[in-house]
Amino acid sequence: MIQFNEVYKRYAGQQEALSGLSFNLDQGEMAFLTGHSGAGKSTLLKLIALIERSSHGQVIVNNQNLTRLPKWKIPYYRRKIGLVFQDHNLLHDRTVFDNVALPLIIAGENHREIGRRVRAALDKVGLLGKERSQPIALSGGEQQRVGIARAVVNRPPILLADEPTGNLDPELSEEIMALFEQFNQVGVTVFIASHDHDLIGRLPYRLITLKNGRLADE
Repeated sequence: MIQFNEVYKRYAGQQEALSGLSFNLDQGEMAFLTGHSGAGKSTLLKLIALIERSSHGQVIVNNQNLTRLPKWKIPYYRRKIGLVFQDHNLLHDRTVFDNVALPLIIAGENHREIGRRVRAALDKVGLLGKERSQPIALSGGEQQRVGIARAVVNRPPILLADEPTGNLDPELSEEIMALFEQFNQVGVTVFIASHDHDLIGRLPYRLITLKNGRLADE
């Protein structure tokens, strides 16, 4: 499903953000990515999402070599990737419904299908009654749930999350992790970058650790 073969990433004028990474994630697997601040966690996720490209080595996702994927195919590729961010990245001038609907609108889905799938995604994260609310009126945990609903509304086979519980208290963090587990249980590959060692240490999933851009331990 996700394969890194001797992957390097270097930004202009800087040291290598990633150095010689090689690992595999199986289809339907749930795993955590951890490491110190600046270890390369966000960079690694960006390579999978094709927000960035590797400097050397191969990143292969769903049997596609991302190194060779032409630019015009990137938007279509990203429809198969759900992204969840620490700061939600919600549009505060639009309702919860409109925020979740955005990926479907971009994909050209019809109005009826958009309504059905947005409500299903909001129901899954426990926010069906909030579809007409503005994001600013929601709590931090609710805003993160909206971000998760937006990430899964396209039914992507891969869900990536970058510090999704970084701004939440322990109880809310556990609730958010339980949502990710529910998506994993129906076959979604889930890969979460997190520094919350107390939380992820209680969960029975594979842990990939980065140190200074290198694979430190599994």
